[in-house]
Amino acid sequence: MTLSVQLLRTFDPSLCRVASHWARRRGIHRFFGIISRLGDGWFWYGLMAVLAVFGGTRGIVAALQMLGTGLVAWLLYRTLKLHTRRPRPFRAHPDVTARAAALDEYSFPSGHTLHAVSFTIVAVAWFPFLALPLTVFTVLVAMSRVVLGLHYPTDVLAGVLIGTALGAASVWSCSVSPLAVA
Repeated sequence: MTLSVQLLRTFDPSLCRVASHWARRRGIHRFFGIISRLGDGWFWYGLMAVLAVFGGTRGIVAALQMLGTGLVAWLLYRTLKLHTRRPRPFRAHPDVTARAAALDEYSFPSGHTLHAVSFTIVAVAWFPFLALPLTVFTVLVAMSRVVLGLHYPTDVLAGVLIGTALGAASVWSCSVSPLAVA
């Protein structure tokens, strides 16, 4: 076993334990529970609706592109989870507590993070003024997954990397340039 694999096997559960201990504070797990629940899709579906209704043609195209990207993200992360079958931290480590209900059985990669990153990239390509609030929300979604005991940090990191690749590919492959749509 390589040194990097050994470090990950030590680092991942250790950070989960620290986050679980920190989340014993009621305000912390409530806050991240709300963020995680919004990251289930409610926030993103609401954003798509607002963009489609109030964003003119650009908003409609952006919402449709986010919807398509979301479908690909869902298929991708479901396939990866079924192939990797990594147990969630709260199932593998008795000292890590789940502070929210898991949406499925497996941990790798974080679907919440993957979706948040890819949606943020697409939305910001169309509406750059959304960069700061969407980035902050996306970081909080990613943090929530570890704080709530549902994912390892490497699950979240994989979600960031896959979400970045997917969001960038979606923006790059869009036949209509966001700058060309009035």
